Amino acid sequence: MDQADGTDKTDNFCDVVLEGGGVKGIALVGALDELIRAGYRPRRIGGTSAGAIVGSLLAAGMDPGTMTGIMRDIDYTKFRDETLWDKLGLAGETASLVFTKGLYRGEYARNWLKDQLAALGVVTFADLKLPNEPWVRALPPSRRYKLVIIVSDVTRGRLVRLPWDYERDYGLNPDDQLVADAVHASMAIPFFYEPVRLGGNFLVDGGLLSNFPVDIFDDTAAWPTFGIKLSAKANAVRPYNVVTNPVNYGMAILSTAMNAHDQMHVDNPCTQKRTVFVDTLGIKGTHFDITRAEQTQLFKNGQKYAQKFFKTWDFAEYQRSCAPHEH
Repeated sequence: MDQADGTDKTDNFCDVVLEGGGVKGIALVGALDELIRAGYRPRRIGGTSAGAIVGSLLAAGMDPGTMTGIMRDIDYTKFRDETLWDKLGLAGETASLVFTKGLYRGEYARNWLKDQLAALGVVTFADLKLPNEPWVRALPPSRRYKLVIIVSDVTRGRLVRLPWDYERDYGLNPDDQLVADAVHASMAIPFFYEPVRLGGNFLVDGGLLSNFPVDIFDDTAAWPTFGIKLSAKANAVRPYNVVTNPVNYGMAILSTAMNAHDQMHVDNPCTQKRTVFVDTLGIKGTHFDITRAEQTQLFKNGQKYAQKFFKTWDFAEYQRSCAPHEH
């Protein structure tokens, strides 16, 4: 059997899309833990920012239990790796934004992930090729990978899916590109982290254009694509942005740009049917002083909301009501 039909949990294949969310990413791990316990086997994983970090480790073969341990041991304060300019106070931070386009480098997170992946035998995207099976051969060669990282190319003004778009957009062989570099680009929050350079292009957080591209694998109806979203379902519609001064006006514009596209997906009842919504306790993605207790609660919430989801999930019913409209 080569598809999920609910008759044998060991063969319940799926694809998974993981939303970005900074330090809240451990909630994704909790939800994935329950997905695996429910008998599902992810074939392809898509992710943005923190979702790209978690997704890359999953695609490399790390189980959620091991992932939980290493993510709890991270000193997230080191993710604020200052530039030389930042050491000069406010004037230096201003100069850092002007000359490097970000307050922090993002190198610590990139190097940490590179080491974790290397320990799993994964360095480049060549190490994440899908197996040579009939359903894989039906895909375009550029899409025969276990992992897809969502990135925003602000030079070209377009969303980029790595490794899918390496050759088309940059003339590069995807098999030669480092997985950690793609993830580094996806987590480069504008102005917070320096953008990643690829040739003459500036790459930043994929969430700028799509933090939750739940439809990226909608090329088959043989198994479901599950989304894991870092917000409670009741709060899926974002609250109004406060606009009282030029600073939060600029942040409101950025927030609108980053969320409007995905909100159209979330508003779709069929998207809601296949999405695990996790309440993340109001914790901000850049809360790098997160406590062990907060991490534990995020992980438990991921488990809790995924358990609730899989108790009522019915793929046959989803196919009847939604698949004809999305595939």
